[in-house]
Amino acid sequence: MNYGMSGPLVLFLAVVLLQVGCKQAPSEPQLEAPPPLKVEKVEDRNVFEVDRPERFPMTTASAHNAVAQMKVTGTVNPDVSRTVPVISLASGRVIEIHARLGDTVTKGQLLLKVQSSDISGAYSDYQQAVADEELTHPQLDRAKLLYERGAIAQKDLEIAQAAENKAKVAIKAASERLHVLGVDPNRPSPGIVEITAPISGVITDQQVTNAAGVQGLASPNPFTISDLSSVWIVCDVYENDLANVHVGEKAEIRLNAYPDKVFSGVISNVGPVLDPNIRTAKVRIEVSNPGLMRPGMFVTATFQGPQKEARAAVPAPAILHLHDRDWVYVPVNGKQFRRVEIVGGDMLPGGLQEVVSGLKPGQQVIANALEFQNMVQQ
Repeated sequence: MNYGMSGPLVLFLAVVLLQVGCKQAPSEPQLEAPPPLKVEKVEDRNVFEVDRPERFPMTTASAHNAVAQMKVTGTVNPDVSRTVPVISLASGRVIEIHARLGDTVTKGQLLLKVQSSDISGAYSDYQQAVADEELTHPQLDRAKLLYERGAIAQKDLEIAQAAENKAKVAIKAASERLHVLGVDPNRPSPGIVEITAPISGVITDQQVTNAAGVQGLASPNPFTISDLSSVWIVCDVYENDLANVHVGEKAEIRLNAYPDKVFSGVISNVGPVLDPNIRTAKVRIEVSNPGLMRPGMFVTATFQGPQKEARAAVPAPAILHLHDRDWVYVPVNGKQFRRVEIVGGDMLPGGLQEVVSGLKPGQQVIANALEFQNMVQQ
């Protein structure tokens, strides 16, 4: 009896086993997903921990009643009402310049000389008018004498009188034209007009050079003189702060060039038009200039609020000045202290400094912030 398998059966079983072995295992989504993110807690760089906190004395911020202030930036500008252009009514060529940009001049000082054909024509008309009057005057005298003797009619006398009157009018008109052009009729010049300063002040603009042409009343003007004894401070005030600014109120002015000097000014105008891009309005402050303010200088204007507000005050050493900012160290727990940014204010009597924002009265801070900063940075 033969128990062996036949050839076809063996071949069939081999094909079945091969198909079973080629089948892939079902996929598992959990194994194919990326590994989960691992989030690490970042340490707060403004929190410092010390082993012996008792080495650093604490102080309590006191209350200080201060007037609410608002500080804005601005620039120094000449007072428009004190700025006068220097004009030449005569057209011509500049032959001499006796002043330059930035010079301080007085009223009546010679600024430049212009050679102009307008002067020659005006003076010629004046001389012609004088010659005509010299002819009509004796004719009038002769007509009067003949009329008294009955040699001529009254009509002839009136004609002679009218001719004399017209000659005098012509002389007056020609003389006034010479005065307008800047020439004295009694001091004839060869077509040269002298331009003098109309006011005392500083030359803030110059648009003329030697041998340049002057177009009379046409712009640009040769010079512009500004009286800088009083100037304008023009500031940009944001829309949300306009309610705190009123015409007639005073403002403190500090120049960036002289930060230790304080000037006082009066608000003379609050711009009626708002800049749509930066949402600010121009505020004008009038200030008497002691001679230090120059047009274009940057300033800081401080407006005083109508009401007082409570602010914190701490000893000056408790405030750390770091990276153009002000900081204090506030206790968090037994050994940890947090560095808090504040806005420092003015110095107060007794070695205190005002804190505008960032700290409230009654809060404790480290009394010597610089010493603590040096210890934790070691």
